[in-house]
Amino acid sequence: INAEYGIVDDSTFTRPVYAGNAIATVKSSDNVKVLTVRSTAFDKAAEEGGSAAVDAVDAGLVEASNLSAFDSVSLKESDRPDLTSAKVVVAGGRALKDAETFSAQMEPLATSLNAAIGASRAAVDAGFCPNDMQVGQTGKIVAPDLYIAVGISGAIQHVAGMKDSKVIVAINKDEEAPIYALSDYWLVGDLFKVLPELNEKIAAAKN
Repeated sequence: INAEYGIVDDSTFTRPVYAGNAIATVKSSDNVKVLTVRSTAFDKAAEEGGSAAVDAVDAGLVEASNLSAFDSVSLKESDRPDLTSAKVVVAGGRALKDAETFSAQMEPLATSLNAAIGASRAAVDAGFCPNDMQVGQTGKIVAPDLYIAVGISGAIQHVAGMKDSKVIVAINKDEEAPIYALSDYWLVGDLFKVLPELNEKIAAAKN
């Protein structure tokens, strides 16, 4: 059962439909239920307390050590927080023109805020950044304390991946961009002028 958004009771669950534009409430009469959940939709569980019992069960599996073997693991190392768990995410869109400009504009802001960097699908498709930075329905789902959207218009598929963010800030020169309807704070302006000034302000505040 896809219970991405919430668990109402033992048999009732909520999940998004139509790219997050509506929430469906579903019921299951099965005695045993297997759920998938969206981790960003739930508050962090307490590390202590609780009354759930933990039972060790013998699965009765046949020894299969001769059927498979560990080969290797390849991890991409980064000094930045993980995109899906970061408290602050700064995301850039197609308005950043190209890969070099994307990096030059977004990295200083991310460094100032100790933030993860995300991107819209349009930016990824244009080759500005790798696939694993995409936020949206076909990318990663995030719900940070602060989400800053830079040059992102607010397409439905992108909004589906970040609309649960606690505070959303949008920077866009188009005052009619859909992202503004979702934002808590917005700034209508040229991002190439706004970002350098914003970085200066953040640096001054830290000092």
